Amino acid sequence: MPPLISLLRPHQWLKNGFVFVGLLFGHAWGDPVKLGQALAAFAAFCLLASAVYVMNDLVDREQDRLHPKKRRRPLAAGTVGVGAAQGLAGACLVGGGVIAWLWAGSAPWIFLAYVLLNVGYSFGLKHVVILDVFIIAAGFMLRILAGTLGLGIPPSQWLLLCGLMLTLFLGFAKRRAELDALQEDSAGHRRVLEHYTAPMLDQFIGIAAAGTVIAYALYTVSAETVALHGTRALIATVPFVLYGMLRYLWKLHTRGGGGDPAQELLRDPHLLAATAGWLLLVLILLGGLRLQ
Repeated sequence: MPPLISLLRPHQWLKNGFVFVGLLFGHAWGDPVKLGQALAAFAAFCLLASAVYVMNDLVDREQDRLHPKKRRRPLAAGTVGVGAAQGLAGACLVGGGVIAWLWAGSAPWIFLAYVLLNVGYSFGLKHVVILDVFIIAAGFMLRILAGTLGLGIPPSQWLLLCGLMLTLFLGFAKRRAELDALQEDSAGHRRVLEHYTAPMLDQFIGIAAAGTVIAYALYTVSAETVALHGTRALIATVPFVLYGMLRYLWKLHTRGGGGDPAQELLRDPHLLAATAGWLLLVLILLGGLRLQ
């Protein structure tokens, strides 16, 4: 794709789908006002996230030239100039801010917190071991809050816990993939990697993966969930979650995957099928189907 578009990383916009969790599990998909606000929140996060990606690429362009894949990014490869990148980041930041303020619900502070969090990450916090992954997870949690609190939908504490564990799993898996891809040059590309080891990250990943599956399973059978959705059958969606997690781990350890969750989902038919199956079954169950 054209270098300026590539710089925005449009495939990463898939992550902003977290803003629709509130509509799905809050039974609000039929409310046109909330639906419009969620779509605006999605658009705002797409623009703000792209501004953050451009900013990160500006800061990391020298280190990215040491990475086997990231060296192809427009700034690292020299196909986009610094001035053009700065202008693009500024335009995305302003556009995303306007959408967030005017149309994306009643909590514009969430979008401001997202930008400030990522500025802190880009200019130093990404070098703090473990905290770096928690900041990545916090960005996803802010997306969930924008799609729940920002739309006037009370977020489920179970789903917030599940979201936290899932995003920690993806974050530590990303660090594990970077450690494998760069090997002895890992610290030269990302300073924080010198504080991680493969066995340590495997333990962190195992804890987060188990926490994700257990938290989601407990959510599906909790009395609050059964009362809200009127069905005990959400437990039937757990195998899709478990299969997707195990498939992701398999790709991480045998196929050099795990470095980019959005690309893994789009390119792997098993992950895509597991996600689609989970979503379809959730929609069917929340729409009124009863499984005995």
